[in-house]
Amino acid sequence: MTSTIPRVLTVAGSDPSGGAGVQADLKTMGALGAYGMSVVTALTAQSTRGVTGVHAVPVDFVRLQLDTLLADIAPDATKIGMLATAELADAVGEYLPGLPGTVLDPVMVATSGDRLLDADALAALRRLCMRADLITPNLPEAAALLGCEPATSPDEMRRQAEALLARGARRVLLKGGHLAGGAADVYADTDGTVLLPGRRVRTRNTHGTGCTLSSAVAALRPQRDSWIAAVRDAKAYLTGALAHADVLGVGHGHGPVHHYYALWPTQPEGVGRKLKDPTGEPPA
Repeated sequence: MTSTIPRVLTVAGSDPSGGAGVQADLKTMGALGAYGMSVVTALTAQSTRGVTGVHAVPVDFVRLQLDTLLADIAPDATKIGMLATAELADAVGEYLPGLPGTVLDPVMVATSGDRLLDADALAALRRLCMRADLITPNLPEAAALLGCEPATSPDEMRRQAEALLARGARRVLLKGGHLAGGAADVYADTDGTVLLPGRRVRTRNTHGTGCTLSSAVAALRPQRDSWIAAVRDAKAYLTGALAHADVLGVGHGHGPVHHYYALWPTQPEGVGRKLKDPTGEPPA
């Protein structure tokens, strides 16, 4: 039987605190009506306070994960996140021609400021950016990819997004969360650039925002008729997840966004809503 539920793969690192990485990706995908799958590229020791260690999964085992999964299940879209080494970035890049709807979040530094990318991996990441269907860098990441200073205005964001296109990127979502003031992003493809305004949510709980946005785009692309539509709806979802982040109260640092804000009760009075018993019996 053919399922109408999109199957979406994340290739990324693990975050034991649950706010970023494959954990955030799978939560996002499930919240947006997609069936999530994961290939783990790195193990991290981290919490809301920061990262204390990174252990890259051996390249051969990442290949084995991908080969085993793809021989059985064909994803409808793929999100690619943390690739800690050049060898991992190059290996994953070999699979991109056979993967539809690839969204690459060029993760370099965590929200806490901890570096998540081997210094030698930047060149490999640049190559990978030219092969993905959409890349979603933030301002420091775009600057690193271009070898320039981070943008300080929407006009500079437009120019940098266009510069990434000129270097071979197919589509760019340049995230403006580091700008003062609003939370405008820039989407760019061969049809031009679009400024996507947004409201800034006042919260310190921003752990995993980049992972959440990129996996939201991947989850929504098979359910929307264009990339820009998927991007707009993913941005709206992230804004809602940020607006409800303080409800969770997780950790003592930069807590996670609330991936399930539309599914859970607004006030956590119990352990979630009581679900109807599949037998038809009322819940106890």
